[in-house]
Amino acid sequence: MTKIDTHRPESVLPTPSHTVGPFFGHALPFPGGGDIAPVGHPDTIAVHGRVYDGEGNPLPDAFVELWGPDPEGNLPTADGSMRRDPASGGFLGRNGVEFTGWGRIETDASGHWSARTLRPGARGQSAPYLSVCVFARGLLVHLFTRIYLPGDEAALAADPLLARLDPERRDTLIATEQGKGTYRFDIRLQGEGETVFLEFQ
Repeated sequence: MTKIDTHRPESVLPTPSHTVGPFFGHALPFPGGGDIAPVGHPDTIAVHGRVYDGEGNPLPDAFVELWGPDPEGNLPTADGSMRRDPASGGFLGRNGVEFTGWGRIETDASGHWSARTLRPGARGQSAPYLSVCVFARGLLVHLFTRIYLPGDEAALAADPLLARLDPERRDTLIATEQGKGTYRFDIRLQGEGETVFLEFQ
């Protein structure tokens, strides 16, 4: 056993100061993290994109978390996004039946992420959207934003949040439709075209 003499400061090594990862790949990913929609559900959509830093470089070690209501606008109450094997403690993934509305996706080597979820329904006065939380290198605090789906211009125009933004900034919150229920949403942390991020108080 090694003992450290606390009366002799020179014998104590300093700890690293404020190391900010990225350590997300250690325990946070789980199988099926982006498979939020129940298998075979008719209202399934695919959402994907890339996470970029302030210089426009893709981030290969970021995390994107999604939350969303079901197609009727109800918030899910089902548990089970991360099931574990009772014997090994390993991740089993989802059961493919319940809709929890939540997913966690790590970006790949090219900064790309993708998820399958249910098309969100409108809640209150807001147009339908998915809530997003971003974890990435250099961020001491994670960032929140939204993904609105295009198509219903009246609902988007009446949305309380979007109505407060100028058109250029507003567009950073609206996904691009790519056909057959697929949408692209890139997240830019800084710089030109920076995504609008939200602060909750």
